Amino acid sequence: MRYAIAFLVTTFSVIFNAYAEEQKLADFIGNFDYDTRIEMKAGARELGDLLQEGKAQCVDIRFKEEYEAWHMGFGTNIRLNELPDRLNELDEDKIIVTACPHKDRAIITMTYLKTKGYNTMYLKDGLIGLAELLRGDNEKDFIADMPR
Repeated sequence: MRYAIAFLVTTFSVIFNAYAEEQKLADFIGNFDYDTRIEMKAGARELGDLLQEGKAQCVDIRFKEEYEAWHMGFGTNIRLNELPDRLNELDEDKIIVTACPHKDRAIITMTYLKTKGYNTMYLKDGLIGLAELLRGDNEKDFIADMPR
C-alpha cells in the first residue's frame, strides 16, 4: 500500500511538473511579440557588457569535441543533451545567455530554460560572431575587464 501511494504521488508530481512546464512554454508563445523577440537576443557586445557587470552567465552548449577543439576561456560548457541533469550549475540570479556556433542549439536551450523559469537569452551572433568580435586587441581588453 505504501509503495502504491508513493507511486501515485510520484506520478502526480511528474504529470503536474510536465503540465506546469508546458504552461510556461504556452505562456511564452502566447505572449510572444516584437519586444519579446528583441529581449530574447543578446549580441556579442551586449554579452560582453553583461559578463563584465557580473549580470550574466554564458553557457556554451556545444558537444565535448566541439568545445575541446576551441573555446573562449570563459563561460560554462554544459552540453545540450546533458542540460536537464546539470541545471544546478546555472546561476538563477543571473541572465543565462546560451551560445553555440550558429545559434540553433542556443535557441532550443533558451526555450527549454524559459520553461524552467530562468531569465535567459541566446547569443544572436553565435560563438562565431563572438570570436570575430574578439579578434586582435579586442580580446585582450575583453578578458582584462572580466570579473575574477
